[in-house]
Amino acid sequence: MPNLFESVQLGSLVLANRVFMAPLTRTRADADGVPSEFAATYYSQRASAGLIVTEATQISPMGKGYLNTPGIHSHEQVRAWKQIVESVHKSGGRIFLQLWHVGRISHSSLLPNNVQPVAPSAIRANAHTHIATGAAQVSEPVALTASGIKETLADYQRAAANAKEAGFDGVEIHAANGYLIDQFLRTGTNQRTDKYGGVAANRVRFLTEAVEQVLEAWDSKQIGVRISPTVDFNDMSDDNPRDTFSVAVARLNGYGLGYLHVVEQAQDSKGSSEEDLALSAYLRTLWKGLYVVNGGYDGPKGEKAIRSGHADAVAYGRAFLANPDLPRRLQLSAALNEPDPTTFYGGDAAGYTSYPALS
Repeated sequence: MPNLFESVQLGSLVLANRVFMAPLTRTRADADGVPSEFAATYYSQRASAGLIVTEATQISPMGKGYLNTPGIHSHEQVRAWKQIVESVHKSGGRIFLQLWHVGRISHSSLLPNNVQPVAPSAIRANAHTHIATGAAQVSEPVALTASGIKETLADYQRAAANAKEAGFDGVEIHAANGYLIDQFLRTGTNQRTDKYGGVAANRVRFLTEAVEQVLEAWDSKQIGVRISPTVDFNDMSDDNPRDTFSVAVARLNGYGLGYLHVVEQAQDSKGSSEEDLALSAYLRTLWKGLYVVNGGYDGPKGEKAIRSGHADAVAYGRAFLANPDLPRRLQLSAALNEPDPTTFYGGDAAGYTSYPALS
């Protein structure tokens, strides 16, 4: 079996190792969603990852859910991302952009003309976001109309095309962690009675149609999808996750995508339960492409996941946040820098580009 530090083929790309950088929201963009001037340094410092997946990036102004998160829908945003991509490529790295629409996890003050957020169904989440005045309960959403769904799917296509213009190596569709696509997938947030609601085959439809829009801009092997079958973050639930996500994986298999990225535990959780890991292991048997896992992995656990065949690659979040040279540190079993939670969201270079690499 391969190990964590062996190369892996992703479509036409040969990735240097199987230590991926997971998407990490850092809220350091400006008010117009243009990435920070420090972002090129931040990402290029981490170019030794087999693959970098960027922080979640909104596909449209309506996709925004948090203060100072970046977008990929304006010329200024595309121009800034292009400089970031060029910096990563110059450092020898590969980078995918994560396409994001938050759905109901937003606040009216963050959206154009202070409109309500959109969602599959008008169900307000028991969740908070960050706005100009600080933490706030998310706003009550309105259910997307048929025309609204069509417009949102078109936003995915435009954003995917913009990512290609910016020079990215591919894109990851964010269908996890309680955001818009996940809201369509799960029974707790989708009470629609049209072709997008009801049985799992219908609830998966928005995801597959988003994939089809992204395929207008990208080769299938340059597209990944991220899911979180058992994560309850952002007030999520599902009556039968095994059924829902089995159908989703079966449908996604038909597109020949580059990879499936599975979140096995929620942020800040104490670890993946046996149920979480069992469902991930089951989905692994269904998936025909590259299988990437995320959630609570250290070096030895990541190596075990690869050698046992549980995964083809492991995505690391906070460890990569604090250790720009994480693959080298893991390979040498070197000590890791401890992340500083007070600098996770917002701020300047401190806790962003200031973590040292090994000398």
